[in-house]
Amino acid sequence: MKRVVITGMGTVNPLGKNVPEFWENIKENKLGFSYIDQFDASDFDIKIVGAVRDFDYTGVIEKKEARRMDRFTQFAVYAADQALKDSETDFSDLDPFRVGVIVGAGIGGLQQIETEHTKFLEKGPDRISVFFIPMMIANMAGGMISIRTGFKGANFPVVTACASGSHAIGEAFRKIKDGYLDACICGGSEAVITKFTLGGFNNMKALSKSDRLDKCSTPFDAERQGFVLGEGAGILILEELEHAKARGAKIYAEICGYGATGDAYHMTSPDPEGAGSAKAIELAIGEAGVKPEEVNYINSHGTSTGLNDKFETRAIKVALGEEVAHKVPVNSTKSMIGHLLGAAGAVEAIVTALSCKEDFIHRTMGYETPDPECDLDYVTEANRNTTVDVALSNSLGFGGHNATLCFKKYKD
Repeated sequence: MKRVVITGMGTVNPLGKNVPEFWENIKENKLGFSYIDQFDASDFDIKIVGAVRDFDYTGVIEKKEARRMDRFTQFAVYAADQALKDSETDFSDLDPFRVGVIVGAGIGGLQQIETEHTKFLEKGPDRISVFFIPMMIANMAGGMISIRTGFKGANFPVVTACASGSHAIGEAFRKIKDGYLDACICGGSEAVITKFTLGGFNNMKALSKSDRLDKCSTPFDAERQGFVLGEGAGILILEELEHAKARGAKIYAEICGYGATGDAYHMTSPDPEGAGSAKAIELAIGEAGVKPEEVNYINSHGTSTGLNDKFETRAIKVALGEEVAHKVPVNSTKSMIGHLLGAAGAVEAIVTALSCKEDFIHRTMGYETPDPECDLDYVTEANRNTTVDVALSNSLGFGGHNATLCFKKYKD
């Protein structure tokens, strides 16, 4: 079996238009929240989102090309361009059929659906854009990245709601580990901050109604109200270790385990016993060959919703054992950027990889009131500089989809 390492990363999200900017803002505990001004939200009691402000794709995507892409595809292409530049290779030495593109999206081109449906209602079917279908479908982010790069290996999206980004990375990891690919562009992208989306999530009571930018996303806090709708993309370059070493690539971290399971329980609620998520954790650390007590850090799904935080806490205890679980630092990046849905796991994978590389764990922001059912170490007081040799990143998605990625500090 091959070893798999991360050699390039790119992102656009509410806290940064690239990885260095994002990481610096994370370390400074900045918040990526803003009041809704993209549209008239006076009909809603939701006031805050995690939006990407002043997104400028010029220099990466031509304007004509951009007009034929939904915003989620623009994000993915933009972040992929960064990641490839960061990797300092175009993989031209490899067979293009040995380089894949696996990019997930939880929803896809919902902005385009909303726009074209409005046209249809107001002006009739003849006014629907000829690019509507290719702009809307969730596979187009990966498709456009492939077209631009010429990579012809495995190319498919993963659509598992909020676990999409993590599953995409996990599937890319397996393709390389098992010898089907030598490298892969992977991750997730999402851009659904629209009235339509806000209405749907609001009606199902999933969103935070807080009007405080510093207290809107509060994972594991007893007074948590729901998640903040976010947007963005995270893209990673995964590469077979020997190929990376041969070209002198910088290596952020090693991916060494992946667990994917289903709850078989409910459309939106995680399994109350945490069995599905716990099994994903167990599978990831089992594949990585590490013991529960060797885990130094968990980047949680941590949505700030009542059920997720409680049941994820339970899953961690089931997987690691009560005693070990209480010793492991657990944080939530969503406390700073909100929930990026299909992009969440990919952006959080970037954070987890950098935490391994720099022995750093960021604080979970907004936490004030302890919840007796969420009783782990959620890193609520301050950032920590501490050894991170083994780290996990958890993702859960509506429909009962669970994903856990296991990262290790790279050691030759």
